[in-house]
Amino acid sequence: MRVRVEQTTLPGIGVRHDVVTESGRRVGVVSHRTGRRDLVIYDEDDPDASTEDIPLTDDEAEALADILGASLMLGQLAGLRQQAAGLLTEQIAIPAGSTYVGRSLGDTKARTRTSASIVAILRDREVIASPGPQFRFEAGDVVVVVGTRKGLDGVTAILADGDPDG
Repeated sequence: MRVRVEQTTLPGIGVRHDVVTESGRRVGVVSHRTGRRDLVIYDEDDPDASTEDIPLTDDEAEALADILGASLMLGQLAGLRQQAAGLLTEQIAIPAGSTYVGRSLGDTKARTRTSASIVAILRDREVIASPGPQFRFEAGDVVVVVGTRKGLDGVTAILADGDPDG
């Protein structure tokens, strides 16, 4: 099913984007010219009337986008795993004693050394999708990796103690 997003210009205010869910509910985001954003929940019986108008700070809007993006990304990875025989996803925690704490993702050379890809980092409640080679690890980061069993084991060994051969 294709999702329909409706965009409406609100003169003097900004832009409203609405999504109609599969169940028929309407949810919207009003992006004001001032930068403010409001999450809008519409009445089930009257799609032109809102039942909730929730102002969001920049941090709240970003957190909501991260939550929705992370669940979508992990769902897509799960679907990909089912389609591709032998391709797995795994979450690997960076231990405090790792030689890569404070160092960049590029320093690991994980993809070159293992053929597995680091596709996201979970830090506290934040999701960093597609981190670049300059991304710096912190103790407690959780790395989302896609690859074969051998590749995942290799990334685990690299992040644990710097040795891809475990």
